[in-house]
Amino acid sequence: MCRGCGSRTSATAGTIFDRTRTPLTVWFSACWYFATGKDGISALSLKRTLEIGSYQTVWAILHRLRSVLIRPDRERLCGKVEVDETYIGGKEPGLSGGRAKGKKILTCIAVEIFEPKGFGRCRIAPVADASAESLHAFVMANIEPGATVITDAWSSYKGLERKGYVHECRNQRATSARGEDSGELLPGVHRIASLAKRWLLGTHQGAVNAAHLPAYLDEFVFRFNRRLSHSRGMLFQKSN
Repeated sequence: MCRGCGSRTSATAGTIFDRTRTPLTVWFSACWYFATGKDGISALSLKRTLEIGSYQTVWAILHRLRSVLIRPDRERLCGKVEVDETYIGGKEPGLSGGRAKGKKILTCIAVEIFEPKGFGRCRIAPVADASAESLHAFVMANIEPGATVITDAWSSYKGLERKGYVHECRNQRATSARGEDSGELLPGVHRIASLAKRWLLGTHQGAVNAAHLPAYLDEFVFRFNRRLSHSRGMLFQKSN
């Protein structure tokens, strides 16, 4: 209670524990299992571990945890950054073309490239479409101006120079025509896309609703960017 105005508030107000009827001891255990599991934990597995009867309660706890994984003021990617798109969720039958409408969820990926080899941080987010407006918005939200943005020859990436970026375009079609492996043009984003899809399939059995996909992708980014951490229990204190 405030001695000045007499209003009452809770010690958990403004936190992910606000207005919860689940004991905080259960919450703290859930936080520990969530942070220490190298590949995360599904709601069903956590339900069994904590011996909670309600699946919905555990599902809600995990989604509240996912909601605080991304700092609003986190630093954007810098240096050399590969950018590409992929569809999360697999292909629908009867459709052709990598960017054709009617597929699952179009997702944009960016990852820092180290020299001579290695990857830095990554960013992943669904986008409305593969238009210049959507792709440029993703780049500007996640990559620091002045960085070198490496993409394929998709026309929607044109104009990044006017946004303050150094744009390096790699033509996959020309590479394939020369008999070279086009998959090696953007090895970073292809690796991240493969890892993200494998993680969703392995930890969550691919059962991710489109409305909640951004939260799951935030969790993947959170874990990938902390992959070298030696103290699993301290993950929430590390920058993203």
